[in-house]
Amino acid sequence: MVAAPSGAGKTSLVKALMQREPQIQFSVSYTTREPRLNEIAGRDYHFVSPERFQEMIANHEFLEHARVFDNCYGTGVRAVQEALANGEELLLEIDWQGARQVRARIPEACSIFIMPPSRDALQARLKARSTDAEEVIRRRLRDAAEDLGHWTEFDYVVINDDFARAIEDLQAIVKNRGNALVAQRPEVVHLAAALAKS
Repeated sequence: MVAAPSGAGKTSLVKALMQREPQIQFSVSYTTREPRLNEIAGRDYHFVSPERFQEMIANHEFLEHARVFDNCYGTGVRAVQEALANGEELLLEIDWQGARQVRARIPEACSIFIMPPSRDALQARLKARSTDAEEVIRRRLRDAAEDLGHWTEFDYVVINDDFARAIEDLQAIVKNRGNALVAQRPEVVHLAAALAKS
């Protein structure tokens, strides 16, 4: 499981990791939000109506689901069960709420939190997207502060300061060489404290 506050670079890192590690299967989430430019249904997300999403919740079709930024996101339980039954490695790109639900159901799941190097970097990345209005960016920054408070729930933390290094760190974790990247290391504790103050 890979989670991060909005703007930390999670999606870009996950895409790069998947290119380097083609044996890992990507779990395509369901969402009620509208597709962004260049997003393809079935590849990036399964785009469904809010009504259909609620039906899926009622039918217990999700391994995890959460409401984020006025939209719903969820991981289909059947696809995960099939991948695990086939012995496949599966990557879930989700938020901390979803990661908490997955851990409750699959305790052995490995969880990685992507952390930005600073509050300024986070703000700059959100603005660089050019897809969100100023008020949306301000709200995402406020919500990011809450998201950052959940890093301690994860096994590993990757600091996305240098993109190439961050991908190497993700690869190390995937290949069971991530001992130096455990969440509770001094570097992360200090960064988290600094981010909480800004």
